[in-house]
Amino acid sequence: MPSRLASRRRRVSSCEQYSDSPNGKGSDARNGIGDSVTASKTHHCPALLISAPASGQGKTSVTAALARWHARQGRRVRVFKTGPDFLDPMVLERAAGTPAYQLDLWMCGEADVLARLHEAAGSADLILVEGVMGLFDGDPSSADLAQRLGVPVMAVIDGSAMAQTFGALACGLAAYRSDLPMYGVAANRIGSAYHAQLLKESLPPSLQWLGALPRDAALALPERHLGLVAAAELADIDKRLDALADAWAQHAATALPQPVGFSASSSDPVPPLLRGQRIAVARDAAFCFLYQANIDVLNEAGADLRFFSPLAGEALPDCDAVWLPGGYPELHLDTLSKQQGLHAALRVHRDANKPILAECGGLLFALDSLADRDGYEAPMSGLLPGRAVLQARLAALGLQGVAMPEGDLRGHTFHYAHAWIDAEPLAHATNPNGGPCKEAVYRQGRLTASFVHFYFPSNPLAAIRLFLP
Repeated sequence: MPSRLASRRRRVSSCEQYSDSPNGKGSDARNGIGDSVTASKTHHCPALLISAPASGQGKTSVTAALARWHARQGRRVRVFKTGPDFLDPMVLERAAGTPAYQLDLWMCGEADVLARLHEAAGSADLILVEGVMGLFDGDPSSADLAQRLGVPVMAVIDGSAMAQTFGALACGLAAYRSDLPMYGVAANRIGSAYHAQLLKESLPPSLQWLGALPRDAALALPERHLGLVAAAELADIDKRLDALADAWAQHAATALPQPVGFSASSSDPVPPLLRGQRIAVARDAAFCFLYQANIDVLNEAGADLRFFSPLAGEALPDCDAVWLPGGYPELHLDTLSKQQGLHAALRVHRDANKPILAECGGLLFALDSLADRDGYEAPMSGLLPGRAVLQARLAALGLQGVAMPEGDLRGHTFHYAHAWIDAEPLAHATNPNGGPCKEAVYRQGRLTASFVHFYFPSNPLAAIRLFLP
């Protein structure tokens, strides 16, 4: 298992000992990847993995600022997000002007991660990978990914309430694993140019100062209960991103890290089993959690994807299968409840035994009713008997693996809803780290519904079978 690296618990006692090279890349990581793939086709590109001591330090803001700043200078920037997150990649994609993909050694698989980075390195001038949580949090962690790929780490530290301790914290991150390819440090929420100077001077020569962002409410990216507000919902998103880039320019280091070698990874082509199949895909502010990689799999399989907006009152397209992805149906109860024509069309589709996949928010929309946190309840499409209510506390979070008749699929769960569903589950997911979340998967006819967000490339054939007649 790539996340359980033998070196993960090796420590050193001094910040100066963490690396034997000027740019902070340990000797085991210089060539990018290990011996599981050949190095016959290697693309080289400067790359950074942006991480932090903890969540809330400002990783997304700094990554977005970097992406927009470099893009404005004419560089082609490719952006990625560690872990299964949907929302951060929407911001990064807008900042860079290029598609954003997820990287996770377990959910995506090592071959998928390697293939995406190899493809990106073939045409990009810079690759930015935003980490998840704290640098060493989780299994696999952002540090695991950085070590596996040889991507140098940029640590983002909230410096708002510290001065010289900034350097001590940076040294601790760099020294925690002896072969972690640490490159440099950036500060977030600085109070002034003098404050930035104090933080910069606290770093040892082995850690580069890479830049800073000021403490300014105007630069903040708005959030809601599942994370950031989706980029498409922010009318001023480009203005915010330009402001972040302008602020970053005030303290930015201009040099790029040394290129990292990303070797090709062999993988089987996606079989064209969906050729001629029309798949209706709900996509709007209520159904916005779609992995670009999932869309790619369906396209490669030959599907004719027909996107439609339930919120805009659009009718169900003429189709052979339906995909209702996750999102925020709880924020649009009245609008969704009024789409009686769509509800009826979906039930006709279900009764004709045609495939439907409903994931998380799509599952909530598939039930008889849904209530928001204030207890306001509205009817939904009635595809699956049951009701759900949003609660203030997080209900489920974690990676998920599910064995189904179509094959094993991996994904994740993250929601605040509690559901009462009058149906026997087809299967229950498991958490690879032994966590408590074991989401049920429901199957009635050709309807498949679950709180799990599936990552189709984890098993393209199994995903394709969910949409076959």
